[in-house]
Amino acid sequence: MPLPLSAIPAQPHDNEPANAVRESAETLALLARRRSLKLMHLAAPAPGGEELDALITLAARVPDHGKIGPWRFVIIDGDARGRAGAVLEKVIHSDEGVDDARREFIRGWFDRAPACVMVVSSPRPNPKVPEWEQILSAGAVCFNLLLAAHAMGYAGSWLTEWPAFDERARGALGLAPEERIAGFVYLGTPTQGAAERVRADVSSRISRF
Repeated sequence: MPLPLSAIPAQPHDNEPANAVRESAETLALLARRRSLKLMHLAAPAPGGEELDALITLAARVPDHGKIGPWRFVIIDGDARGRAGAVLEKVIHSDEGVDDARREFIRGWFDRAPACVMVVSSPRPNPKVPEWEQILSAGAVCFNLLLAAHAMGYAGSWLTEWPAFDERARGALGLAPEERIAGFVYLGTPTQGAAERVRADVSSRISRF
């Protein structure tokens, strides 16, 4: 069962002590065992309304040099999933090699999960904050949203896939030319648990200067 909204602590006000450093075995356990779920195993219900607003608010609590907020969120759920899929289908409709089966699959692109949050990287020119830092902040938002959803009792998967790399698709989904899709974070209720997968060997990737 997802945690109730009342379980989410109120956010601190400006200059109020945040008390971010504290021991938390539950947080460490989540980080140690967190696992994305395949879309086929995400079912309704998904977080929505105030729940989703709360998750997005938590997701936005990421490193953000200059307090720029170089990202934005587009919620794709309910009937919007069909509308967004139709937009993508128009993009590829006349592409070489695309048949009716492919068009039908793309129309149902966002129906693969009950809800999706498209996280958009929106870097802004700033003499003190390099674009790369702003892009990294958007990536942190995606993972923070995934962690928050899992902590609330839902499951999710952070994907990019072809629309993130197709300029036509980005425009059709409402992105400005300078914006990129940091990720589609699909959300729902798990129909089964996720099994651990092979991980990169961390020890071979550690060195000391």
